[in-house]
Amino acid sequence: MIGRSRCFSRYVINNLQLFRLRSSIPVHNSNHGFTRFDDVYVTTRPNPDFCLRSYCNRKNNEWTEEIDYLDESGRVIYTGKGIRSVEPGVDDHIMIGDLKQPFSNASAVAKIVEIVKRWKWGPEMENQLDKLQFMPNMTHITQALKITGDGDASLSLFKWAKRQSWYSPSDECYLALIDRLNQSRDFEGVQSVFDDLVLDSAKAMVPEFNAFSRVVQYLAKAEKLEVSICCFKKIQESGCKVDTKTYNSLITLFLDKGLPFKAFEIYESMEGLGCCLDLATYELMIPNLARSGRIDAALKLFQQMKEKNLKPGFTIFASLVDSLGKAGRLDTSMKIYMEMQGFGLKASASMFVSMIDSYVKAGKLDTAIRIWDEMKKARFRPNYGLYTMVVEAHAKSGKLETAMSIFSDMEKAGFLPTPSTYSYLLEMHAGSGQVDAAMKLYNSMSIAGVRPGLTTYTALLTLLAKKKLVDVAAKILLEMKSMGYSIDVTSSDVLMVFIKEASVDLALRWLRFMGGSGIRTNNFIIRQLFESCMKNGLYDSAKPLLENYVDSAAKVDLILYTSILAHLVRCQDELNERHLMSILSSTKHKAHEFMCGLFTGPEQRKQPVLAFVREFFQNIDYESEEGAARYFVNVLVNYLVLMGQINRARCVWKVSYENKLFPKAIVFDQHIAWSLDVRNLSVGAALTAVVHTLHRFRKRMLYYGVVPRRIKLVTGPTLKIVVAQMLNSVESPFEVSKVVLRASGDSVSEWFKKPIVQQFLLNEIPSRSDILMHKLNILFPSSAPEIRSLNPPKPLVAGRVM
Repeated sequence: MIGRSRCFSRYVINNLQLFRLRSSIPVHNSNHGFTRFDDVYVTTRPNPDFCLRSYCNRKNNEWTEEIDYLDESGRVIYTGKGIRSVEPGVDDHIMIGDLKQPFSNASAVAKIVEIVKRWKWGPEMENQLDKLQFMPNMTHITQALKITGDGDASLSLFKWAKRQSWYSPSDECYLALIDRLNQSRDFEGVQSVFDDLVLDSAKAMVPEFNAFSRVVQYLAKAEKLEVSICCFKKIQESGCKVDTKTYNSLITLFLDKGLPFKAFEIYESMEGLGCCLDLATYELMIPNLARSGRIDAALKLFQQMKEKNLKPGFTIFASLVDSLGKAGRLDTSMKIYMEMQGFGLKASASMFVSMIDSYVKAGKLDTAIRIWDEMKKARFRPNYGLYTMVVEAHAKSGKLETAMSIFSDMEKAGFLPTPSTYSYLLEMHAGSGQVDAAMKLYNSMSIAGVRPGLTTYTALLTLLAKKKLVDVAAKILLEMKSMGYSIDVTSSDVLMVFIKEASVDLALRWLRFMGGSGIRTNNFIIRQLFESCMKNGLYDSAKPLLENYVDSAAKVDLILYTSILAHLVRCQDELNERHLMSILSSTKHKAHEFMCGLFTGPEQRKQPVLAFVREFFQNIDYESEEGAARYFVNVLVNYLVLMGQINRARCVWKVSYENKLFPKAIVFDQHIAWSLDVRNLSVGAALTAVVHTLHRFRKRMLYYGVVPRRIKLVTGPTLKIVVAQMLNSVESPFEVSKVVLRASGDSVSEWFKKPIVQQFLLNEIPSRSDILMHKLNILFPSSAPEIRSLNPPKPLVAGRVM
């Protein structure tokens, strides 16, 4: 009976190598009386050259020495040449009996993956890999890297492979390893592999490893900004190339990090190296160039894109339309919009909003409304902000009908208008004088529970004041107070509107309402109202206002006092004169004491008139009141002339000239020309100045013998007739031209020698005084309150009269 041999392990006993072999040697068994095949063991004989024996190559599978075949007891049963075992790491096959069985790639990869998954990393794994019974190659390593799921294990396998003699740089191997490390988020490992990749690229002189691009792309997607740009620069320094996708990933990284200019540098580097732009690059660069303000560059890329027959996406069109609109290039924006429609793309709601916003801000509301209609036809519902913007824009431009129509649509759409929208509409209606529409909007605000703003109240109250609706304005003002607003300033503004509109009665009525409601106003407005009352002859109402003004510690300045004096000069009614004198007394100004002193005798003044006048003018602060003093002299001298106080008038004029209030009035140009300019004086002051100045000229010419070639009296068109009539009464040689009375110096010198002229110049204005006074009353100019604006008084403003 033939028995089958069993499998045994391989043993090593001392220097004996035992192999279990399937033997066909017959062994006699006396117990059973039949022949069987028994298991035998073989051993090599001890050989002094054992350590130096040479193995045959892979084509020869025999040993060079003999092999003894042993049984279980160690007895030699057969001697002969045998087949040697496989040398691990050298042979690419295994032995099955005396047959060679080559390793398949799948088996090799599986064996490598098994070792890597079991040992992960470290010397033990490398030891196991060293004992592989086959010669690995880069294909095995690459496939194993694709299968291995652990990043650290894959990196360890790669590092082991790099130390082997059969290693050669492989782009596919690097790609598989980088992919595995990226999946494991091991970016430090990616950097380590990148360094190996740079070295291998330099050694193998292969500049186009795709793995370079893959490293930069993964680092960029992981937002490793500094690392990715460092790797990118190393790639450029080493002379290697990267693909368009890598450039796109870097551009995206810089844009996401808010560094558009760095992204543009990468793009310019990309163009400089002649790298081909793809659709993704255009879709990245055009919107970002447009948004960063480099619109011309974006349009240039847009044109290149179309020349390459690449279809622009909606994002590109949207960014160009939006950026061009915001830059004010509306024609180009509309052209791009029409081109987008030609590509079959439809505008989004945000694009419609952007276009409407651009045209509204540019003031092209008709085009904005046309786009608004297109938006609604496209079944986009305008949002709250868009409604508000369009309504307010039309309200600001004065297109109230369109604004109210859209406002009505806004309410129907269920949107509650903002306070600012109400304010714009109400203020524009108020500005156009539409009281009913403004009040309707105000009531709508109250019903909707919207709290009007301060400007809204001010605009509405101003409108009501201009329309003289005092009762309605008072009601709105009290409602404003109930809303928590301070109404002192607003009520004063309304009072100022009544004053400017010359509605003095309504202004007084409003002032009484303010007093009854406990609302105070400022002294400036009280003064304006006082001057309005004076202008309209409401002296009974003016005096309490002045007393209130004085009692509130406000100072009556010289300008205000002079304006009251000017009203007294013009007054023709005795009762009104008494009111005006009472008002002058209420001012408690020092000028009133001075004027009263002029009309008293020297016994009461205890000094001559000239000294009294000089003392008053010495106490004037000319730095702050020079203009007011000039105005006061004009009116006072005019008043003194009309009252027949010629000597006092000449004293006031003389002192004012001494104090240089009229520095350019008299000009002595040696022997050529002497002149007097009275254009800025009142009628009485001009007559007084002419008489006083001619008296000075007479003294110079007759006593000192100085005779100029000519003498001019510059009067202007208003005073020319009055001065000429006065001088003609004493047969003067002055000839009248348009604005000047002139005569030669010799003729005037002869005229000065006449006794009547001497009497005229020394004493007073001669006969026909009634005619002269009549002329003065007719030609006397308007007083200060009538020619001044309602602005706060300026201390250095001259009170110029005709």
